[in-house]
Amino acid sequence: MPYALCFLLFMLGLYCAVVKKNMVKIVIGIMVMEYAVNLFLIMLGYLPVAVNPVTGEEIPSKAPIVSREHIVVDENGQTVVDENGQIRMSEKFHEEFVPASVDPLPQALVLTSIVISLGSLALMISICIRVYEKYGTFDITQIRRLKG
Repeated sequence: MPYALCFLLFMLGLYCAVVKKNMVKIVIGIMVMEYAVNLFLIMLGYLPVAVNPVTGEEIPSKAPIVSREHIVVDENGQTVVDENGQIRMSEKFHEEFVPASVDPLPQALVLTSIVISLGSLALMISICIRVYEKYGTFDITQIRRLKG
């Protein structure tokens, strides 16, 4: 159902971008389509229930909150670091959080998409301003008739 709502939001933006004659409304329709795609990617990366690959049991997704009990320490009380310089985590951390963690790739894609859409929005608005300065209207049917 939520995916259908993303599709509906995308189709609403597509309708606005294709049918409307005002340039500002077309830009708003394009932005609505971009937001629908971002929402779809965020929902795609969310896992309401994860499956533990070792035991096969279903566990709810959660963000890993690391406490001192998850970090491996040696007999001197010093944090153990592996050969790559990363802090070594206990088996309890790997059993508890790794199967239930949310995929970070869609989140990174959405952040990249937001930055790109901000640049494209600035470009589209600047084009609208320049067209309005030249022709005095945002209506694309009148701009086509002016030919100048």
